[in-house]
Amino acid sequence: MCNLYSMTASVDEMKRLFGSFEGETSNLPPFAEIYPSKPAPVLRRAEHGGLKLEVMEWGFPGPAAAKGRPVTNIRNLASPFWRSALNRTDRRCIVPVTRFCEWEGEKGSKRKVWFGLHEAHDPLFAFAGLWRPGEGGVGYMAFLTCDPNATVGAVHPKAMPVMLRPADISRWLDSEAATACELAVPYADADMRRLP
Repeated sequence: MCNLYSMTASVDEMKRLFGSFEGETSNLPPFAEIYPSKPAPVLRRAEHGGLKLEVMEWGFPGPAAAKGRPVTNIRNLASPFWRSALNRTDRRCIVPVTRFCEWEGEKGSKRKVWFGLHEAHDPLFAFAGLWRPGEGGVGYMAFLTCDPNATVGAVHPKAMPVMLRPADISRWLDSEAATACELAVPYADADMRRLP
């Protein structure tokens, strides 16, 4: 599972790709390494229908069976743990990303392998995510995973994050659940790469 990613794009770069949004700030810091339970920028629908930028904690508070460990990746879309959020368009979000990491090697000698979009593309993209409010105004988010493409699968054969193209964002945020979940497919190998 993906447990490390980066979001180093500026607010202006986010606006160019995703459109305007509330909560704009000129001093959003770069998030060079985002790990579970750490803050990360997220875009969700605001009450009036536009996008809103918020910083949320990565990982839903886990169920008792998981001893409360945060759940960061959403693989089983039929799970009752995710079903109610998937069925509510107001609980879907996009997670801006500039690259993500999978780990290669044996335990004790693992190394980071970073993935991103092909160099012909803007480095910024988004994961398909879900969010929920928490106590004290803190929001929590997690993102969907799917079978890997060949690029990611060569390092991590179990799964990869669900990466959205700009044209898919409104479908993810606004469609009924079955249509939105059709986007949970591997990203095209031709459009992404293992980063040097």
